[in-house]
Amino acid sequence: MTSNTDLSRRRMLRLFGATPMLPLGAGGVAALLSACGGGDDDPVAPPVSTNPTPPAVTLASVSFGAMNAPSLAEAANMAKTYVASNMTVNFSDSSKVDFKLSYQPFFVTGDMVPDGKGGTILAGGYYDINNKPIIDTTVAGKERQFFSDSPDGTSLLTVPNAKVDGVKGNPVFAVVQFEYTTWAQDGKTDMYGKLPSPIAVLTLDQDKTTGKLSLVKYHNVDTSGVNGLWITCGASLSPWGTHLSSEEYEPNAYLASTDAQFKGYSKSLYGDETKANPYNYGHLPEITVNPDGTGSIKKHYCMGRISHELVQVMGDNRTVLMGDDATNAGYFVFVADKEKDLSSGTLYVAKVGAGFSLDPAATAAPLTWIKLGSATSDEIRSLAASLKPADIMDVKTADPADATYTKVAASGRVEWIKVKPGMEKAAAFLETHRYAALVGGSMGFTKMEGTTVNLKDKVAYSALANCNGSMVAGASTNVPGNGISIPKALTAGAVMALSMKGGQKDTAGNAINSEWMPVDVKALIVGEDIAADSLGNTANPDKIASPDNLKFSEKMRTLFIGEDSGNHVNNFLWAYNVDTKKLSRVLSTPAGAESTGLHAVDDINGWTYIMSNFQHPGDWGSIHAKVKDTLDPMIRTNYKDKFGGAVGYLTADVSQIKLAKA
Repeated sequence: MTSNTDLSRRRMLRLFGATPMLPLGAGGVAALLSACGGGDDDPVAPPVSTNPTPPAVTLASVSFGAMNAPSLAEAANMAKTYVASNMTVNFSDSSKVDFKLSYQPFFVTGDMVPDGKGGTILAGGYYDINNKPIIDTTVAGKERQFFSDSPDGTSLLTVPNAKVDGVKGNPVFAVVQFEYTTWAQDGKTDMYGKLPSPIAVLTLDQDKTTGKLSLVKYHNVDTSGVNGLWITCGASLSPWGTHLSSEEYEPNAYLASTDAQFKGYSKSLYGDETKANPYNYGHLPEITVNPDGTGSIKKHYCMGRISHELVQVMGDNRTVLMGDDATNAGYFVFVADKEKDLSSGTLYVAKVGAGFSLDPAATAAPLTWIKLGSATSDEIRSLAASLKPADIMDVKTADPADATYTKVAASGRVEWIKVKPGMEKAAAFLETHRYAALVGGSMGFTKMEGTTVNLKDKVAYSALANCNGSMVAGASTNVPGNGISIPKALTAGAVMALSMKGGQKDTAGNAINSEWMPVDVKALIVGEDIAADSLGNTANPDKIASPDNLKFSEKMRTLFIGEDSGNHVNNFLWAYNVDTKKLSRVLSTPAGAESTGLHAVDDINGWTYIMSNFQHPGDWGSIHAKVKDTLDPMIRTNYKDKFGGAVGYLTADVSQIKLAKA
């Protein structure tokens, strides 16, 4: 027989298992019983517990249930952002919560969205140096402001003391940059790189009950003070809460005066084909969000003028690993002089040792670091304004038969170069690719895209979208002896892992003032090239292909991977658990689109978000031959005749994701 006292004790255990803990003692127990309506039906009053407080219920792990790639039998799903995955959050008390995932866009570019002033503004719209709209006149009688079809890098953040009219819940902000627009509205005029990239601050109203984010204000950031922005691609959130942007494919200063793309950019920005200075582009912009939902921008000239992609600041708030989306790219690290301040520091390029491989089972190849120079941003910006390319170095495209020149491979070209006397610093920071090759950096990677960091394990991750061209032994731009040489191309690409340590010295024997220098590199996940399958995929659809955006979640222990692939008919967003090694497909973008804007945010006011955009839907290639006729009309209907790209995030069907026990 069970006594009344035993029943009371069992009831107390159930209450403690389901209720946030209150202070122990008579008052605490009385408050607990009162809150839960207990006590009146108990024959015997419960005793005061003398047991220690049970441990708090904590997050144990997160896993993702994979979804299948959409097929032509479900063509509508191939023509939109499609999500059929789920997420399970496991807790230390062996309980779990399952979330069915879905996609929530804030807007499609070309939408008219609230400007926070009672009016509307064009999402993704382009502006010149005077902040006047840039007009597309390619279709007579249908003139309109240009807007981007390619939203990219996104950061989700909060700002202390934020206050914006229209926010009823919690104010949250997203900084979104727009990489380019593919075509003018006539569908024939190529606009890639010919417009100054816009960047916007979104004020979002976070519902305190559901976590849903709603757009209440769109603010276009004035970039005139930094001479406009050039092809902004991936981005990251700094540890101090600013948006770190990018300017990839830095214009070739030696060819700028005759280059149609750069002349078109200058015309769009300044109204003059000759006014833009190529040395003002290829740097790292940083955006600060203000409490009122506006934003300001500065550009750091001292971090190398390279094909800046997604950069990652390490755990010391000083060391920055940078993506370099180029042919003959390299690993570059910038070590700032002061924490949370990228305006001065030292730039290094990696030298890859023996054993580099794309085999995940292979031993990691060692990395050493060549110091390129130290500088301030103001110092290099001054040099950019005062120097012409010929002042810095001589560049020849044919062998001059002169021993004072050095043969290099830089940005996909073989050249012979010679630095002018006293111009080493200018060369290091304004002609970084050429100078890094000259001093022995391993400039052999291709399309090195996103970077991110696993702080707990002290491992950085780096995406190689395509492992071909300069990476392949025997290629015209492959440099024997630079450590980067694979026997055959892997177009599907790979994600590399770089372990990091302190106490390192550069190749001249000088100490590097960082505890977060990469010391080796090895393959973590690789794609698989295949003969075209029945849908048209030329890379295994159940593996990554051309990884681009990377973001790591510390709490979820998950590496998120967004694709920019000409090998998958639909590009995907993947979740890779670094502990279980499980790779799960969680989202599919519209066919021909690229997965961009990735940002994993573990906790904003208790809610968890995975930001995800896409760009250029219906950008058809040869792999789309079997689906184009079916999908093109659908995508045109869904996304403004293929001129629109979406900005949004992964959510759950009923309420936004939480990583804490309710």
